[in-house]
Amino acid sequence: MNYYEEIKEKLIDNEIYSKVKDYSKERNRVITYFEIGKLLNEAGGKYGDNIIGEYSKKLVVEVGKKYNKRTLFRMKQLYNLFNDEKVSPLVTQLTWSHYLILIPLKDTATIYYYIKQIEKRNLSKRQLEEIIKNREYERLPNETKDKLISKEKIEVKDLVPNPILIRNKNNIEVITEKVLHQLILEDIESFMRELGDSFSFIGSEYKIKIGDRYNYIDLLLFNYKFNCFVVIELKVTEIKKEYVGQIQIYMNYIDESLRNINHDKTIGIIICKYDNKYVIKYCSDSRIMAREYFLI
Repeated sequence: MNYYEEIKEKLIDNEIYSKVKDYSKERNRVITYFEIGKLLNEAGGKYGDNIIGEYSKKLVVEVGKKYNKRTLFRMKQLYNLFNDEKVSPLVTQLTWSHYLILIPLKDTATIYYYIKQIEKRNLSKRQLEEIIKNREYERLPNETKDKLISKEKIEVKDLVPNPILIRNKNNIEVITEKVLHQLILEDIESFMRELGDSFSFIGSEYKIKIGDRYNYIDLLLFNYKFNCFVVIELKVTEIKKEYVGQIQIYMNYIDESLRNINHDKTIGIIICKYDNKYVIKYCSDSRIMAREYFLI
């Protein structure tokens, strides 16, 4: 087999196709690069790894400058990542620009996570770069990563990262609970995306009456995917056991007053400056979680 001539022919066909079939040229390009990756992999096994360098020198002259050694190497990486029969159909679902961002990550579990996020959230190249920069996958609990790999059932709390990143555009130095609250409200959509998937905003300083006294829930959200209310309390200190008691009362109130028969039980998130693993460890209510915040 003449690997070089077959690779050259595929690239020329792709160049022609991209000028004629605009609506599907990206899909064709990814398929072409995947097939070339397979040929490069086979040629490397037969002639040695230096074959990519040899091919690229000729392709740059005969087909185009963009087919340099680096690009050919990325094609080979694309094939090696998705050559399994069960995952190869994924190849056609993203653009080559997406793959250029994903391939350097190397870890398969990380790449598959971000692929799912692109599909689920329709992420652009820029949005993908942002969540990778913010280490979204790396900030998920280890238990969640295990569940994703084994495809176990995911709960709301599994997808809430730690730490939670909160934007501090004006670089405010003295952070009080009021200031932290305001920073979140200034970019509430970004905050809800940071929490995970499918959150919607119900209210800030949500007013409830317990006995003869009014209390105020810092943030009340609803997760429409998991069909439950979410109570959020903000603290700028290390988590304390009294915070658990406070949010538990608020959660129970929401369950009695707002939750209907079709909703799952309310969950609670204590966002604090420092987590103390033992407070939540010995909390009897598994619906409550603690997450640290980090200002960016």
